[in-house]
This record gives sequence, C-alpha cells and structure tokens, in this order.
Amino acid sequence: MDDSNALLADQFGAGRDRAFAKLMRRHHDLVFGLCLRMLGHRQDAEDVTQETFSRLARYLDRWDRQRPLEPWLVTIAGNRCRTLLSRKRHHTSLTATEEPVTTVAIDRHDADLLAEEVQLAVNQLTRDQRQAFQMFHEQSMEYTEIAQRMDRPVGTIKTWVHRARLQLIESLRQRDVVDVRSRSSSPSTRFGGPR
Repeated sequence: MDDSNALLADQFGAGRDRAFAKLMRRHHDLVFGLCLRMLGHRQDAEDVTQETFSRLARYLDRWDRQRPLEPWLVTIAGNRCRTLLSRKRHHTSLTATEEPVTTVAIDRHDADLLAEEVQLAVNQLTRDQRQAFQMFHEQSMEYTEIAQRMDRPVGTIKTWVHRARLQLIESLRQRDVVDVRSRSSSPSTRFGGPR
C-alpha cells in the first residue's frame, strides 16, 4: 500500500528520515520539471529542486495535512525559481553558456506564461486573502506572525490562506493552466508539464 503524503510527513516529523526520502522520490519529477521549465538550465533546475526540498523539510510542519501537498510544493519551487531568476538579472555572467537557444527560449516562454497565469490568479483574490497568502507562501511567515501583522485572529489567517489556495487552484483549472485530477495525483500544466 502506498503511504499518503500526510502519513509520510508525520513519520518524518517523528524523526524517520526515510519517510522524507520517499516524499522526495514521489514529487521529484514534478518539482524538477517545473524548475527546468522556469529556469531553462538543467544545473540551475537541479540546484533549485534541492533547495525546494530543503525548504519543504524545514517547513513541513506548517503544511495542513487536510490539503494536497502538491500545490504548496509547486508554490515553493516557483518562488525559489523566481528568486534565482531575479538574482541572475542583477548579476551579469562573465561566461556565456552554450545551450540550444530554441529550447531555452521555449522553456523560458513557458515559465513566463505560467508565472503570468499564476499572478493573474493571485490578483483575483481578495486583498486580505492575497496579502495573507503571499506572506505565508512567498515570505515563509508563520500564521501567528501574519495574524499579528494583519491584526486578525490566527484562525482567520488560516482560513484566508486556505481559501486563497483553493481559489488559486480553481482559477488556474478554469483557465486550463493546471489539471488537478485528484488529491493523490500531481498537478500538470499546459506549458509542457507532466500529462
């Protein structure tokens, strides 16, 4: 029988490192594929994939076991990719790497389209939901810290973040950006992702 993500997360929280290794194997292709599409460079994608799983290990206790892991994991990976791309824009490389221009251009175009679709979906959220969602997912803030900053109860913040996730996924699904078939399957994108 295949262990659920929640069971593996609980086992990892109890000190069983093999459970996290199983989570990594289960979701590696999803994370690496997204990173490769967004970054267009295999080594960068490998580095960001590793960083994504490192963050997952550090913050896994924040994940609400009642919700699918994949959208949260994809958000972490996307944020790490955008951070790297932002850093790279500010630092000019001294050496040019030779990669096939067409596939890099297509991959970057797909990543740009995906980022644009996600931003459009985020912009559709209410102001409070958007602010709480961004503080939690993009700034890795604790619920209690968000509650203090927004001067709202922790339960309200959790509700806003949860509703924002659901709205974001539904908006992306309605626009045919992602296909989330079930809680156990990985989301795919129309931008060259897993089918």
